Amino acid sequence: MHESGAVLTEPGLVILEMEAADRYDAAAQLAERLYRAGRITDLEGFLEQVRAREHQMATGLPGGIGLPHARSGYVKETSIAVGITRYGHSVDFGASDGPATVVLLIATPEASFSHHLEVLATLARSLFRPAFRDSLRRANDAEVISELINSSLVFFDH
Repeated sequence: MHESGAVLTEPGLVILEMEAADRYDAAAQLAERLYRAGRITDLEGFLEQVRAREHQMATGLPGGIGLPHARSGYVKETSIAVGITRYGHSVDFGASDGPATVVLLIATPEASFSHHLEVLATLARSLFRPAFRDSLRRANDAEVISELINSSLVFFDH
């Protein structure tokens, strides 16, 4: 699907103890990590697309998950940045059961429409499992968190 050896996330794309004013701030903090890692070419342009997506439709999932995402011409390779909120600093992503404590920003290149949907669907399936959500929250280690995310999407490397 994408160039071999490319991983979807890495420890540098994980923010532990995240404090965000709102879902747009959360997305901005995560997008900045993607930008610094060279995975997106235009931070403001990309964020505009993420915000437009959030306006269309809430991206909160049950179980305290925020899943902001955008398919964009500014994205070089499919990437996921992860924010685990600091205790007491959950962020409202519009889910019916309350705010998010785990935020995953998914960035996919403009052309990869089916890939984008596949990544979203696969990640959502993993995130619907309470054990997976709990291990993300409990990890407290960027290395472990990126490993968990990458292994849940492992079939993309074939």
